This record gives sequence, C-alpha cells and structure tokens, in this order.
Amino acid sequence: MIARLTGKLAAKAPEEIILDVGGVGYQVFIPLSTFYELPERGEVLTLHIHTAFRENALELYGFLTLKEKAMFRMLLGVSKIGPKLAQNILSGISADDLTTAIISGNILKLNSIPGIGKKTSERMILELKDKVPKAQAAEQETVTAPADIFDDALSALLNLGYKRPESERTVKRALHEIGRDGQLEDIIRLSLKYLTGK
Repeated sequence: MIARLTGKLAAKAPEEIILDVGGVGYQVFIPLSTFYELPERGEVLTLHIHTAFRENALELYGFLTLKEKAMFRMLLGVSKIGPKLAQNILSGISADDLTTAIISGNILKLNSIPGIGKKTSERMILELKDKVPKAQAAEQETVTAPADIFDDALSALLNLGYKRPESERTVKRALHEIGRDGQLEDIIRLSLKYLTGK
C-alpha cells in the first residue's frame, strides 16, 4: 500500500500528474485543489496517496494535505461514490467548505458541485454527518503528534537516488538552517540546493 510519495514533478495536467520517484514515473490522479498548488515541473513534491484497487488496475490518488486525503476516503465510504466521483467532488469544493456543508446539512451547496445531484447530496449528509466531526478531532490529535522530519527528508533524497552519507549530512545542514519547525518540502528543497550547488 502506497501512502505517500516524494519525487520530482515530471508532468502535470488538471486531473493527473506524473511524479518521478527514483527514475520511476508514477501516474497520480489529483483534484483541482491540489493542481492549483503544484510547483513548477522539475521541482520536488510530496503527496499523500490513496491507493485504489480495481479489477484490472491499481490507481493512485494524491493530495497535498492530509485533510483532503481524509475527506476523500470518507467520501469513498458513501454508497455509489467511487474514486473518480470523490476526486470530482474535491475539485468542485474545498475540504473545509465540504465539511461545513455536510455538518450543516446544506443540500444546495452540495448540489452546486458539478456532477452531484440531490440524491447524492442527501446520501453524503446522511452517511457523513456523524463521521466528519470525529475525523476532525482525530486529525487534530495527529497534527499535534511529533513527526521526525529528518527521516522523511532523508527518505525523499534516497528515493531520488542520492547516497545515504551525503544525504544525511545535507539534511542535517538544512535542518540547522531552517529548524525542525520548518515544512518538509522546504527542508527537501534546501537539501537539493546544497547537493546540486544550484
């Protein structure tokens, strides 16, 4: 099961990207909310991944934030909503607005999402109204838990093909400059700057 990928953005389109991880190009489907925040081609990117298994295929869906991924997975729990429709929903409304609409029972707001009719809106509210607040509470607990950003950044460099000794030295240098409160992407970007001399 693939839960997260870090690599270079090889190609991008509104509904999918190609992420180069150590020379392997992964096709990852994304919502528009993620597409609008993507860096330029060739830059390093980390995506939270949901792996979907179909009869004859394995599909990857990527999100910039854990909140989006969590909402995507909750949508999959609603009857008659599959990965493509869940992706479409998150392309038409932000995760925060979707949460508010579900909790408040705002059918008109949900109906404004392209491809979503009244019956689907009603199912979303009925099946998710009690789950969304619990998921938000769990997310807050997860966010406050300490994460070892050093291991994550080191793993990203190793996946990109760099050797462990130089990668460890470079990540330590980047962490010293930015600090452990910095964003993972910033640590990786600065580490790559040191490694490439650019």
